[in-house]
Amino acid sequence: MARKKTITREQILNAAYQLVVEEGFKSFTARNIAKRMDCSTQPIYLEFTCMDDLKTAVIEKIKGFLASEMQRSYTNNPVIDLALAYIHFALDNRALYNAVFVEDHFGVDTMREYALDTGLRILDQYPPAKNLPESQRLNTVTGIWIVATGIANLSASGFISINDKQMVEILEAVTDDFIKNGRFSQTDGAAFIHNIVAS
Repeated sequence: MARKKTITREQILNAAYQLVVEEGFKSFTARNIAKRMDCSTQPIYLEFTCMDDLKTAVIEKIKGFLASEMQRSYTNNPVIDLALAYIHFALDNRALYNAVFVEDHFGVDTMREYALDTGLRILDQYPPAKNLPESQRLNTVTGIWIVATGIANLSASGFISINDKQMVEILEAVTDDFIKNGRFSQTDGAAFIHNIVAS
């Protein structure tokens, strides 16, 4: 009679996911996951062909969590809501944020595509951006993402203290400026963002 499995694939995936949430991918090893589950590494390799297989499953689970987090609502403006959701995700889930957006475990191209696709989809729901040309839509999403990342990183490190109302004011100014003026380049981008944040 076959022995009943005591540790399931889902339990291993949940333990691995929780490890990444709490510590980032730097601690992502079979031994650390097994230790968290109080078992040997054998069940991990019985359920997953290799650690890359498990990592892929964890990343898919993270994408699901990100999709859920990015739907949070704060205002009546879907573009501002997306930026605020991104900032709060970074502040509330620092290890996971670092694993996803800083340590590059997804790959730069994958995360850039994910962020831009999400931003463009939300921008399509915002009437003032309805008739923007493609390049201006991309510039708008990129500019908002840069500013939101700056707010998130500066807040997380304690360099600035800022509330949601102040964030909304900055993000609205950025969004309006890009929609109206549609400019962004390597040379004027830094100056633009500096002026927005300083105002």
